[in-house]
Amino acid sequence: MARRPGNLTTMPATPITFDGLPSGARSAIQAETGPILKIENVSTGLNSSLSALAHTTGGVVFLKGLRADHRWAWTQQREADINSYVTPLAPRLLFHVIADGWDVLGFEAIDGHHADYSPGSPDLPKVTDALRELALLPCPDIELRHAEQRLAHYVADSADAEAFAGDALLHTDWNNHNVLITHDRAHLVDWGWATRGAPWLDPAHWVIWLIAAGHTPSDAEESVALLPAWASAPPRAVDAFAHASANLWKEIAGAAPDDWTRNMLDAAQHWQQHRIDRS
Repeated sequence: MARRPGNLTTMPATPITFDGLPSGARSAIQAETGPILKIENVSTGLNSSLSALAHTTGGVVFLKGLRADHRWAWTQQREADINSYVTPLAPRLLFHVIADGWDVLGFEAIDGHHADYSPGSPDLPKVTDALRELALLPCPDIELRHAEQRLAHYVADSADAEAFAGDALLHTDWNNHNVLITHDRAHLVDWGWATRGAPWLDPAHWVIWLIAAGHTPSDAEESVALLPAWASAPPRAVDAFAHASANLWKEIAGAAPDDWTRNMLDAAQHWQQHRIDRS
């Protein structure tokens, strides 16, 4: 996302190729990977500057990096801290280096495609399984953001945010580019915004992405209806989350949204209205 939930509003990280890194950073990476035979620079997305596949004699490594002084550099450490708790749902972290002004993570490469959330997609059951698997993982005793704090600015009443509190481990960013589909499962990447909160919040986040992909609000809710975590959600708390999400995406969209943010805002507002109409 060009702007991220949780009172953090900024532009995407400036992209850089592997060859554009300082020599000290490149040397530190190759000390971990061994000699790099080929670099395949890939789209950086919006919350990392470096995004590349390093082909080595031992296999392929996915590199993800930011300048060490970037305001999001803490997300690199968050991913490093949480990785051992979320594999094999997430790709395994191979190394974390900070050198010559750069902070770089090296992950096992996943040979898959970005999830297709559209109605009827064969990827949907695998994503649902990933949500179910995530709900079974204990929340690790590491520093994490709290859902009730991240969303407090967006609720109609400050007391509503308390419904988002909990002890579940949440991913929170269900952008389909963060879900890689292989032949047997869905893999979740980009854990920098992992959060502690109510267990039903990840299914609720996914509902908005499903609506943005073409589902009706009723069908999107039906897609998560059998998840135990969703079943635990108090309806009024879901209403409050839908309201907060609409406000959040309105802030993200700003006065001149691009097509992508406009679509997400429309989806969030569509769901909000659906919750109002059914209450």
